[in-house]
Amino acid sequence: MKTKRVIFEGRVQGVGFRYTTKDLARGYDVIGTVRNLPDGSVELIVSGENEELAEFLRELREDSVVAHHIKSAFEEEIAALPELKGFSIVR
Repeated sequence: MKTKRVIFEGRVQGVGFRYTTKDLARGYDVIGTVRNLPDGSVELIVSGENEELAEFLRELREDSVVAHHIKSAFEEEIAALPELKGFSIVR
């Protein structure tokens, strides 16, 4: 199991990005959180098995209804967060 932190930049706030991400996560065996950051970017923390995680991130970046709003994404692997349960939007 891997946990990743991904920062999405572009026109990613005010376009349903967080809701789309949460809805998309239902189709994958992943858990995590998504939230808007003060600088206009969106932070995704997501955990899952390698293939499941990779496919979820690929679909979000390439095939989702908000993919065209993403200008760049910075991804890093982080330590597992035991407090993650399900998938939620953090306000």
